[in-house]
Amino acid sequence: MSRSPAAPHEAITAERTTAPDDTCAIEAQALVKTFASGRRREPIRALDELTLRVRPGEIFGLLGPNGAGKSTTVRILATLSQPDSGSVRVAGIDALADPAAVRRSIGLVSQKPSAAPMMTGRESLEMAARIHGLDRRAARRRTNELLDRFGLADAADRLTKTYSGGMNRKLDVAIGLVNRPAVLFLDEPTTGLDPEARAQMWAEIARMAAGHEQADGTRVTVLLTTHYLDEADHLSDRLAIVDQGRIVAEGTPELLKSQLRGDSVVVELADTAAADLAAARLAGHPDLREVTREGRIVRARTDHGAAVVPSALAMLEQSGVVVASATVARPSLDDVYLRHAGRAFEAVA
Repeated sequence: MSRSPAAPHEAITAERTTAPDDTCAIEAQALVKTFASGRRREPIRALDELTLRVRPGEIFGLLGPNGAGKSTTVRILATLSQPDSGSVRVAGIDALADPAAVRRSIGLVSQKPSAAPMMTGRESLEMAARIHGLDRRAARRRTNELLDRFGLADAADRLTKTYSGGMNRKLDVAIGLVNRPAVLFLDEPTTGLDPEARAQMWAEIARMAAGHEQADGTRVTVLLTTHYLDEADHLSDRLAIVDQGRIVAEGTPELLKSQLRGDSVVVELADTAAADLAAARLAGHPDLREVTREGRIVRARTDHGAAVVPSALAMLEQSGVVVASATVARPSLDDVYLRHAGRAFEAVA
């Protein structure tokens, strides 16, 4: 999905700090965060000098495998955790000096459900609205708006424990939007959803980015963490790939993919034991380069697309290597990750 460049935020509200047009909506500088890992073990360095800048009004994707540091970054940006060192500004506010002001300016949709299972959807939204300072009448009005928008009006008075996974996730996002935030953090918002529910969530995220959430048409800045490469490719204006607490690649999806010359050839072998031999043989092919192997998968790049596959398969067959499948495709975000982090993206269970 292509969109025009993000428009800068206009005035946010009297309760928020208005940032000049040339400032970032989110700015993290040299973040370090460590966690204890037991008496005799070295601390785990979750963030290692991570630096991140998100422009006002854009959707910014944060990608990485489990343990890469994505959720730790979101928790620090949302003032739920403090870094060991580094600086953080969100919506023009110093998050370490004035976390309360940041919380008034943001919405957060975490991986865990935010609604109490023994409350109704309506009660959950109204409570969130009151916590954010809306009076009873305004809270009821905002609740009705969000119930209608997310298609939850018919289930509004049911206990949330009876909701499906997709309905609960919609409710979580609605709660995150109840205060009309300038910045919204979505931490893996579609994990576990079926394809239809994922598509609906994508549509809502795009709607926010288009400026339909705020009364004045201001575009909400969205920071989205996800395991799904297609999701990041589809939604993000820009994205960053995180590995071992560092940003290893950053840019628009098209820019990152365009930096990889040629097509990707992926060969899946019938037997892992033959992987080293297969990689060695393909490395000797005159039209293949950047040959890597991971388990039963051998990858390479080529300028000749599908034309090179028959000869590559013939080389493997002559060496007694049994191939289960072979594909050729244009560069993908998985190829980008492989280039920068040295391995393919982890599969999501």
